[in-house]
Amino acid sequence: MIRQGTRILRVISHAVAWLEEGFLCLLLFAMILLSCWQIISRDFFSGGYAWIDPLLRYLVLWVGLLGASLATRKGKHIAIDLASYMATERAKPWIKLAGDLFSTLVAGVLTFAAIIFVRNEVQFSGDPLLAIPSWGWNMIFPLAFGMICIRFLHTTLTGLAAVFRAKSVSSDESGGTP
Repeated sequence: MIRQGTRILRVISHAVAWLEEGFLCLLLFAMILLSCWQIISRDFFSGGYAWIDPLLRYLVLWVGLLGASLATRKGKHIAIDLASYMATERAKPWIKLAGDLFSTLVAGVLTFAAIIFVRNEVQFSGDPLLAIPSWGWNMIFPLAFGMICIRFLHTTLTGLAAVFRAKSVSSDESGGTP
């Protein structure tokens, strides 16, 4: 039962990652096209579209936060890991586990803060862009931080299982009862 649940979660995770990567590529392509069009229209037609610059600012936020979520999934996020260089091999999994747990907590707090931010945007309503209210554009904050939190939680739980599995294997090998 646990293996089947793990398999289902892995399939869902890969599907979400595939959608995320595709959406990220689409956003990046749109950013390139819009910025090129804005440059061309300013240089050759003495004008431009007023909505492109704010849209590009929102798209930069979306690309940056989705990229951070993907980097977290792949384990390529920024990590300051000085302690593991000085630690023994036995302590390294525990240090990584502590770092992952701390990252999970920070991402959870950021998710909570982002939800409050979007709730305030709904209440006080900024200027809409392309008929989408400002809170709609800012939904990327709770979505991305939530995905990052879930990914760090998964890494933390996987690391916790690995640490205790290694601990039970080492105690069996060191003379535990057969």
